[in-house]
Amino acid sequence: MNFINGMIVLLVYQLLGEVGVLLCKIPIPGPVLGMILLFLTLLLKDKIIFSTKKSFSSLENAATTLLSHLALLFIPAGVGMMVHFDLIVREWLPILIVLLFSTIMTLLVSALIMSISIHFFVNSQHLKMSKK
Repeated sequence: MNFINGMIVLLVYQLLGEVGVLLCKIPIPGPVLGMILLFLTLLLKDKIIFSTKKSFSSLENAATTLLSHLALLFIPAGVGMMVHFDLIVREWLPILIVLLFSTIMTLLVSALIMSISIHFFVNSQHLKMSKK
């Protein structure tokens, strides 16, 4: 029952995300908006009056169970690649270039964000230390 309650919470947030995207015409996927709403709820869970440990433990249980079976979610993608293998063979060079470019861009953006985060947190630590 604990898992089912957690799944219901996850599906409700996904539904909220879908409805939010439809109503506000936001150009992001509904599940992404739902995940952002869930994240904000979890950040504010101590400030929410009606929060109970039980509801968050069921959410944790559902998330842990889903993550333990995450590899199964890649099977449809693998099957799709095998179905379109001839297309991949024909277009291997553009695919390789895009993959390399996107990987390099991801590394650069991640390094930039990490650099900014370190700078921000080190400065805030120094401010706290100087106030004491």
